[in-house]
Amino acid sequence: MLVAERHEKIIALVNERGSIRVTELSQHFQVTEETIRRDLERLEKEGKLRRSHGGAVSIKTNQVEAPYFEREIRNVKEKTEVAKAALTYVEEHDRIILDASTTAWYMAKLLPNIALTVVTNSLKVAMELAQHDKVTVISLGGMLLPRSLSFVGPMATDFLEQYHVNKAFLSCQGIHHERGISDSNELQAIVKRKMIEISDQTYLLADYSKFGIQAFARIGSLESVQIIITDHSTTDKQLAEFHDLPLTIVKS
Repeated sequence: MLVAERHEKIIALVNERGSIRVTELSQHFQVTEETIRRDLERLEKEGKLRRSHGGAVSIKTNQVEAPYFEREIRNVKEKTEVAKAALTYVEEHDRIILDASTTAWYMAKLLPNIALTVVTNSLKVAMELAQHDKVTVISLGGMLLPRSLSFVGPMATDFLEQYHVNKAFLSCQGIHHERGISDSNELQAIVKRKMIEISDQTYLLADYSKFGIQAFARIGSLESVQIIITDHSTTDKQLAEFHDLPLTIVKS
């Protein structure tokens, strides 16, 4: 395969998946990881993608919120792992928040029918939990974002102001040691910031593709999170720079 052809395919893969690791690209194209790193460096200089810790991120998906149906099928195995691990922290009679992330939706799909109160800004999560007669679902109002099937805006944040919950289970687009947690959509970031404020504990649900990423809109510092739950594909190298922070990292 010619170098130019490989570069085109790398760009296509990154844009399709949103993010991808060097190891995956190396295996896919049957070349060394060093070759892939040089490819990514060149493509970043050309403005075709952005390098991240251990891989690359699509410029498109980092600036614009990807449609829900695209995110729903991205990194399914890893998101399911994270969702299953997060469920172990849910206890009967808890009052919890599930945000509009696809990982939170996977968590809702696995949630047992026990006495819980769930606050959410996600249409998908609310519809999923409607099948559970023991779960009380409180759905936020506000402006509907069709790409994420979620409610955002001043009405959503004002609505959240009325409540206090034990635990918030949130995801994001990026986790960065210095910049903290961030999202591709500013309105989503504002809602998630308020969710953190009204929660006793915040659990950040993040598969391997989120680490080292600085997305468009900052949600908050890593000090606002108590526990990060990630999947087995997240490397020790990715997590190393977070060990000095006052939080717990759980690898499923």
